Amino acid sequence: MTPSTKLTSALVDVAMGRAHADLVIRAGKWVSVQSGEIIPNTDVAIVQGHIAYVGRDASHTIGKKTKVVEAKGRFLVPGLLDAHMHVESGMVTVTEFVRAVAVRGTTGMFIDPHEIANVFGLKGVKLMVDEAQKQPIHVWVQMPSCVPSAPGMETPGSSIGPKEVAEAMKWKGIIGLGEMMNFPGVLMSDKKMLDEMSATHAAGKVIGGHYASPDLGLPFHGYVAGGAEDDHEGTRMDDAIARVRQGMKAMLRYGSAWFDVSAQVKAITEKKMDSRRFILCTDDSHAETLTTEGHMDRVLRHAISEGLNPMTAIQMMTLNTAEHFGLTKEMGMIAPGRWADVVLVEDLMNFKADMVIAKGQIIAEKGALLIKLPVVKYPKWVTKSVHLKRALKAEDFILRTRAANGVEVEAHVIGVIENQAPTRHLRLKVKAENGEVKADIKRDLAKIALVERHRATGKVTVGLVNGFEFTRKCAIGSTVAHDSHHMIVVGTDDECMAIAANELAKCGGGQVVVIDGKVAGLVDLQIAGLMSNEHADIVAKKAGTVLEGFKLCGSELNNPNMQLSLLGLVVIPELRISDKGLVDVTQFDFIPVLDD
Repeated sequence: MTPSTKLTSALVDVAMGRAHADLVIRAGKWVSVQSGEIIPNTDVAIVQGHIAYVGRDASHTIGKKTKVVEAKGRFLVPGLLDAHMHVESGMVTVTEFVRAVAVRGTTGMFIDPHEIANVFGLKGVKLMVDEAQKQPIHVWVQMPSCVPSAPGMETPGSSIGPKEVAEAMKWKGIIGLGEMMNFPGVLMSDKKMLDEMSATHAAGKVIGGHYASPDLGLPFHGYVAGGAEDDHEGTRMDDAIARVRQGMKAMLRYGSAWFDVSAQVKAITEKKMDSRRFILCTDDSHAETLTTEGHMDRVLRHAISEGLNPMTAIQMMTLNTAEHFGLTKEMGMIAPGRWADVVLVEDLMNFKADMVIAKGQIIAEKGALLIKLPVVKYPKWVTKSVHLKRALKAEDFILRTRAANGVEVEAHVIGVIENQAPTRHLRLKVKAENGEVKADIKRDLAKIALVERHRATGKVTVGLVNGFEFTRKCAIGSTVAHDSHHMIVVGTDDECMAIAANELAKCGGGQVVVIDGKVAGLVDLQIAGLMSNEHADIVAKKAGTVLEGFKLCGSELNNPNMQLSLLGLVVIPELRISDKGLVDVTQFDFIPVLDD
């Protein structure tokens, strides 16, 4: 008898009363996402981690060894699923991310580890896959597709191509291809991109999308024709509508800094489109957000506040997600044969997990984790990822100009947009001062520098950025710099910028704030310069010093460190910086910082 047959036999025997359940939940309100009903006085019987029976009375499944949970009229909600996310954005490992979110009702995550892939390549992905397999909740991995995100426009620490994608598709735990960010490559029928998608199709798995352009004309149609099956980069109602009409799933994200649900959900609430083609996700959640506000429970509360009824919102992060990834036989609903992933809550309108059951095990109650998580040992190479040619000096951050002293030149400036991933391409007049252009606090004009940190080339690219609203002599540095994850430093003072860069090299990576020449905030992230294996609440406190440091520098942006981390992502319009120069993403070409 195969393991599958043994499980089926156990499920049937418990459902029929010939065998006893391991766990029974009694008298709950069944949130049946598959039928759109809330059914009172429902019992759920569980055996071998799976649901055997859902109905009015499960007393026939209860034996002396059966654990009974009295729901007492609480809602029984399918475990919440995050359809698209990057663990690395939480600044913690897979295990510590699970520790933070499982207590809040998340029982499944679909992660794209393209951050660590940009640092360590395939071996970095395998590290994440192996750790994911050990978790008490479901953690599926999407194989990164674009490493680097835009070949020729940046230099990553490693690279991934069709050969690596084909290999990974055979691994247990790989659910599909991660977001296809190189949309210009798809539009131009780039062989590497098409071969990666072909390998995914051949494996019968899902291709993740990432179309970051506002152009819904022929480029968008060409991208859809390339095979991407979902997209989380929409920011407008029209974006969501276009994606769904073209057969994609519109993933509406609500992360720490990307607030894209409000505008797009109107496609459902106002245009009355079928919600079954819409999915909710986080994309990027900061450790502090996870510990103080929540994860998918936070997204659910927000979606409801934006006009969705609770049933629809829950469907969009359970059933819809499971269907998209071909997993409805395993999860996404409370029904026989599925994994027993059930969240007990008192109030759907203000969703807060009271008890969390994952894979048939009570793993959390009243916000406390009841189980031990795996202990993961990391190889030494993972903690040695910041390589500088030499210690940096203030002069490395000078923005030089050929213009004569006092002459005004036009500068191409990165404009930060609060709570959105895109930036603005600003054209501002700046004045030359003795062969250089300096930061200008009065005009909210700071310097931005990208420091190459993978190959110790000594390369430092310097540009200008607007929108951080710094009001004093300061600098903030980060090795979390999607997607190539070089080191990014923004600041108003060259000496502070050098101190920040050297501090990050010293601690093995992370984020640091330097004010008036002294370190004012620091979160150290030794694993690939991206993650810590400390608990999320500890990391959140350290990261909190960075957020507080932003405020001390004068910035009032929401989660400005998330904004900072994306300024090197050369596949999201309009303007970005890479180790090779300033990138106009709308033209997908390099442009000078100064027209001098």
